[in-house]
Amino acid sequence: MEEKIKIGIIICDRYRTCAGGKCLRSLRERVGAFSIYKGKEVELVGYTTCGGCPGGNIEYAPEEMKKNGATVVHFATGMIVGYPPCPYVGYFKKFIEEKYKMEVVIGTHPIPQKYYNIHMKLGTWEMPEWREMIKPTLTDEKTRLSYD
Repeated sequence: MEEKIKIGIIICDRYRTCAGGKCLRSLRERVGAFSIYKGKEVELVGYTTCGGCPGGNIEYAPEEMKKNGATVVHFATGMIVGYPPCPYVGYFKKFIEEKYKMEVVIGTHPIPQKYYNIHMKLGTWEMPEWREMIKPTLTDEKTRLSYD
């Protein structure tokens, strides 16, 4: 039997009152960035905010998640679809991978269509690095609409 994958989720502090419904639904359905776990058993062992700009909790939260067995940290989709998207997300990813030797995945649930539409109009994701960051959560329009 394959070993269970343990993950942690870090959300943007702007959404600190979020109950995690879309993230948990997409984890259960294995869509968006969680599609990489299709056919695998996954356990969520940590869920917290970044601590607010400029992300003070990024320094400590992954350590707690790792103590709980996490090998992967997901940055919630809100970090790339907020207005504006998190300007630190690339740095946070590098920091956690270097300091904690944990894989970091940018995104959780599929990008909701309403966010997709406005960011396309704004040109938010035109730079190659942003196009790469949103890939795991882009999905198709039908799926994006179901996450509106």
